[in-house]
Amino acid sequence: MDKVPDDATLTRDGLRADGAGQILLIACGALAREILDLKSANGWDHIDLTCLPAILHNHPERITGAVEEAVLRHRKAYRAIYVAYADCGTGGHLQAACDRLGVEMIAGPHCYSFFEGNAAFGAHEDEITAFYLTDFLVRQFDAFVWKPLGLDRHPDLRATYFAHYTKLVYQAQTDDPDLTARAQDCARRLDLDFERRPTGYGDLERTLDRWADQNP
Repeated sequence: MDKVPDDATLTRDGLRADGAGQILLIACGALAREILDLKSANGWDHIDLTCLPAILHNHPERITGAVEEAVLRHRKAYRAIYVAYADCGTGGHLQAACDRLGVEMIAGPHCYSFFEGNAAFGAHEDEITAFYLTDFLVRQFDAFVWKPLGLDRHPDLRATYFAHYTKLVYQAQTDDPDLTARAQDCARRLDLDFERRPTGYGDLERTLDRWADQNP
């Protein structure tokens, strides 16, 4: 199995492609573990993975340019390239760039949606006050939420930032009691109710399976 970098490296630096596959996935660093697990479980040795730094999600205006640059840089080396991002706060700009470049990306507004399944997630009309975490974001809660919002220095700001949230939904890709306990602690720190929702890999797995079959 491909070696998985530590979460701090995936957050800061991403992951360089390392292989001789015919298909390249350009993904968010927050999806590296899940994609590498699926590659290993399904024997997708013809697929290589490169990841952009996960922290780009805190600056969504930078995602489109970074993805476009990666597609152009790798295009000559691969028979097919796919983008393992959803819209992720780019306001449709990432989809427009992928259309222009002729590459397919994962459908959906963000990873919370495609992990649960876009159809199922879209049915939660009552969850406008929910704050979501995935396995990766539970592990990297301080790097993505607590410190960027200044809550490590000014915890009193929590009441301002999260005044309109009522619960934290932990979308669990894996069955890990330690991650569940850490997610519960995240909810406690934000003073939110807690819900654990097992999702597995959802539409991510279904999409990657389709892409792998299209280019065996």
